[in-house]
Amino acid sequence: MANQSDVVLIGAGIMSGTLGTLIKEILPEQSITIFEAQNAVATESSNEWHNAGTGHAALCELNYTAEKADSSIDITKALNINEKYQLSLEMWSYLVAKGDIENPAEFIRKLPHMSFVQGEKDVNFLRKRFEALAQHPLFEGMQFTDNRETLAKWIPLMMQNRQGNEPLAATLIEHGTDVNFGELTRKLFKNLQKQGCELKLSHHVQDIQKTAEGWTLTVKDASGQILQHACKFLFIGCGGGTLPLLQKTGIKEGKHIGGFPVSGIFMVCRNPEVVEKHYAKVYGKAKIGAPPMSVPHLDTRFIEGKKSLLFGPFAGFTMKYLKQGSQLDFPLSFKPDNFATMMIAGMKNIPLTNYLIKQAMLSKEQRMADLREFYPEAKSEDWDVIVAGQRVQIIKDLPNERGSLCFGTEVITSEDKSVAALLGASPGASTSVDAMLSVFSKCFVEKHPELQVKLKQIVPSYGEKLRDKPELIHEIREKAAKWLDV
Repeated sequence: MANQSDVVLIGAGIMSGTLGTLIKEILPEQSITIFEAQNAVATESSNEWHNAGTGHAALCELNYTAEKADSSIDITKALNINEKYQLSLEMWSYLVAKGDIENPAEFIRKLPHMSFVQGEKDVNFLRKRFEALAQHPLFEGMQFTDNRETLAKWIPLMMQNRQGNEPLAATLIEHGTDVNFGELTRKLFKNLQKQGCELKLSHHVQDIQKTAEGWTLTVKDASGQILQHACKFLFIGCGGGTLPLLQKTGIKEGKHIGGFPVSGIFMVCRNPEVVEKHYAKVYGKAKIGAPPMSVPHLDTRFIEGKKSLLFGPFAGFTMKYLKQGSQLDFPLSFKPDNFATMMIAGMKNIPLTNYLIKQAMLSKEQRMADLREFYPEAKSEDWDVIVAGQRVQIIKDLPNERGSLCFGTEVITSEDKSVAALLGASPGASTSVDAMLSVFSKCFVEKHPELQVKLKQIVPSYGEKLRDKPELIHEIREKAAKWLDV
């Protein structure tokens, strides 16, 4: 007789932690088992050293506001990202207010978010972006300057002994956040265990089979023993490890999908005096030809209770789907149904592959040259290179395009709603609540519409066009200020 539970979550990262929390809040009678291949939670992309820790709300990320052919700024994506992040703030505020999560300062801090550009063309772009966003309640309080004296007050480290008279500009918004997603994930799983959820570490899911009642998983434990585990609902949320497991389910919704692995590299400052002089997340503009996930930024971070300073990301090329994965991950993901899709994507993205290989081969001094565009006086001896987590970008066929490389995250669900999976990367953890609300709504609320009432108690803005409701925006901000101190 196989072990069984109502729900199985594969992967002990921010996504499974969030979905498990939603299920337990709304359907407390559901039994949940979590399988994690590593010996701890949050060891891959959710880990605080493996991501930028930015509460992505499009306050400073220039790639969310594209310049159109007529030179106007399209802010649609920025509004969408911001609204999704408000859902995260709502749920985290709810959990802290309820006492399910304690000491929010351990996972979230208020931190100014800034955009910084150089050169007349980009200064004009930033000014137009500011004018387009500042009128919206979601971006209330945003400031713009192209005055060097003001910039020296906002970003003293970056302006210190900066030579030349090139036009410079920045925007600043005070209510940005730095989020330690590793610590948040650990808190979510601690709370789930208190509520009786089983967390099985060092358990590697090897196979997934459909049954009349749901799914049966074949799992290898730390001792090498093979066990069977049955469930009615299955969520696959193990970052880069999701695609191979989704393929094992055999569902038609998982066909014709591939994954393109990208690694991330950051520079971390080891000089406390330098760290102390910077207090913001400052995002620049991606260089021409660079992919969207390589927008450079110089960030204050709070990790393990200490203030840190990181610069990056630099992209890298690897065949691994997980940081602790295998170089065979990418080649083994080629299947008969996705082979053509993957090959077409590969041919179309040769320039991107070349870019990633070149990035991976950069010397430390070449990386320092990029850093000095932000911080001219950066000294090589003050900075070390660290390898961040893996990102797997989605490859799929679109209605009018085969082999499209897609940036962002996507939820895949089976027709019978018995299995769901999360694929993709940025903005990732910041919009984890939105992504998992989507899973919960499709797989639970559609069958039981009465659950919508409880869902709205946790996240009142869910399903609302927040951009049109300034009073609800202020309510979310007040709760976040009260419970999260942000």
